[in-house]
Amino acid sequence: MADIYIVSTPIGNLEDITLRAIEVLQSSEVIVCEDTRVTKKILDKYNIIPQKLFVLNEYNEDTKLSELLNQINFFEKVSLVSDAGTPLVSDPGYKFIREAIKKGNNVIPVPGASALLAALVVSSLPTNSFTFLGFLPKSIEKGKRILFEFMNSKRTVIIYESPHRIVKTLELLGEVFGDIYVSVSRELTKKFEENTCLKISEHLKIYNSRKPKGEFTLCFNPKAKLN
Repeated sequence: MADIYIVSTPIGNLEDITLRAIEVLQSSEVIVCEDTRVTKKILDKYNIIPQKLFVLNEYNEDTKLSELLNQINFFEKVSLVSDAGTPLVSDPGYKFIREAIKKGNNVIPVPGASALLAALVVSSLPTNSFTFLGFLPKSIEKGKRILFEFMNSKRTVIIYESPHRIVKTLELLGEVFGDIYVSVSRELTKKFEENTCLKISEHLKIYNSRKPKGEFTLCFNPKAKLN
């Protein structure tokens, strides 16, 4: 049986990695990753050379899972990483970890960077109770049904969004909740990071005048009073 470490990696700035994560990756015989090109940027920076890199992502997780589970029987220490942040959070790996635990492997978390927590603490919204929804469904009606569940909630809600959907998502939030304040974090920890908490109408003015770029994390709380 192997020790399998779920290792958080930087979400942008390559220096946002813990000393423990570096030590675990350096001593791992196998590193399971989404994309070798992305993971090698981290490995090269910290002079990490594993015996084997195994690719497991949303496109091959079902077909490669059995092969991976068989391979780890020959190793003592395996690390799972995602392209950025904490694995399994809006990233693949859940099925692998679930089946690995069923087979008796020891699974150990190595916590670190997380976009949802970074966005939450700079949002100026309540942090004592929150819900993370990941990416909303592409279907507007499905997304609307999910959002309506939080109409009377006092919890802060966090979602991820891509640049080509950010405007539609802001419009959807406005349709459901009205012109509420939404904290938008863009390119967290990267060179062009932005964190702004504005009314939806103000965000839309910005993104209707310039093309949205980068990765977005949105926080909102329909019951929060910010003015």
